[in-house]
Amino acid sequence: MSEIFGFDAFAPREIAERVETVGVTKARLPLLSTLMLGVLAGAFIGLGALCFVLVKSDATLGFATAQLLGGLVFSLGLILVTIAGAELFTGNNLLVMAWADNRITTYELLRNWIIACSANFIGAAGLALLVFLSGHLEMNNGAIAAQYLKIAAAKCTLPFWDAFFRGILCNVLVCMAVWMALAGRSVIDKVVAIVFPITAFVAAGFEHSIANMYIIPLAMLEKAFGKGGLGADAITWMGFIGNLVPVILGNLIGGSVLVGLVYYIIYRRVPGRLEGR
Repeated sequence: MSEIFGFDAFAPREIAERVETVGVTKARLPLLSTLMLGVLAGAFIGLGALCFVLVKSDATLGFATAQLLGGLVFSLGLILVTIAGAELFTGNNLLVMAWADNRITTYELLRNWIIACSANFIGAAGLALLVFLSGHLEMNNGAIAAQYLKIAAAKCTLPFWDAFFRGILCNVLVCMAVWMALAGRSVIDKVVAIVFPITAFVAAGFEHSIANMYIIPLAMLEKAFGKGGLGADAITWMGFIGNLVPVILGNLIGGSVLVGLVYYIIYRRVPGRLEGR
């Protein structure tokens, strides 16, 4: 198949098969392994978000430049997840392909999603605590702390449907990045495949639930124990939950339905199999 497409990479039909095979492996990982890999994924995405905020704190950059450069460095998160290995809830939405093909059960699918999402939160929030204690937010004369507060306040006050649809768009691009990375045969292939979709979703201001699990808790720590700042009053637990619920739902639909199920229907569907569930 690869020769038909004229490049040294797996063809889309081969990617679909690989996604399913990887999905079966992920769904059947032992609990402790899934938890630990999920914690790592949350921390990895948090590191990408840290780099994004660092770029955004530079007031000398224009809007488009800051968004694009911020998206570029945010790619670090998914690169670490993909190359180093970790269990990321948003990327694992592609497990729906193995589920639709009857290779994993509904229980195994939901188990992976719930454990991965919970562990991602632990990893992302844990990194937020470490970053806060490190004094990193005081860099650039406190501009980094101010940027966290500004970003978190905007997220906590984002209307439900805005957050929901931004979550959908975000995870379409994230899962496409994961999909294309599985086409690669080398580390360089995978990195190149990841960078452009991730840069695009960040630059466009779409919502990634795991990144928000790092940014908002860090802003909450700055509000409670730091110097505070403009917009800090909007950063509350209710605002945090009000952001996560629609974003997680949007991420689920974007990744599992608009990417996973679409490619399943195109490349893997056997008539009557999904309908017979």
